[in-house]
Amino acid sequence: MPGWGDIRPSRMAGQLPYIWVYSYDAAADSFTGRLAGDRIEAIFGKTLRRAPLAEVFPPSEYQDVFQRAKRVVTEPAAFWGEGMVFRQLHRFGYGERVMLPLADDGTHGDGILGCTTYSSIEGNPEAPLPEPEKWYALPAV
Repeated sequence: MPGWGDIRPSRMAGQLPYIWVYSYDAAADSFTGRLAGDRIEAIFGKTLRRAPLAEVFPPSEYQDVFQRAKRVVTEPAAFWGEGMVFRQLHRFGYGERVMLPLADDGTHGDGILGCTTYSSIEGNPEAPLPEPEKWYALPAV
């Protein structure tokens, strides 16, 4: 698996507005924001840098978001989803999300590199269906 040192923001400048990165502390079993592009921070209305995942998402969504992120780093697995990718601050977005594990030692997941592209939806859409998911197991090293 790639590690933190393999991320080169300058090489993904066109995608950077949609990129987000969280570090994972296995001992505390928690995620903390490290990087988020401006289109991602616009969703939340604040910076995600150094923000605990538990403080970024409302309690009603936190457990699902946490479990998905933990699965990415601990299995490890790659994730792809499409649909209603966010419902924050009375704003809604439809798009795609990809999540990949990061591991400084190449083996043990200690972070997530994610990308979420979306189009904003005006108004309050009917109760959206859950985001369809596809998971891809990654081989153990």
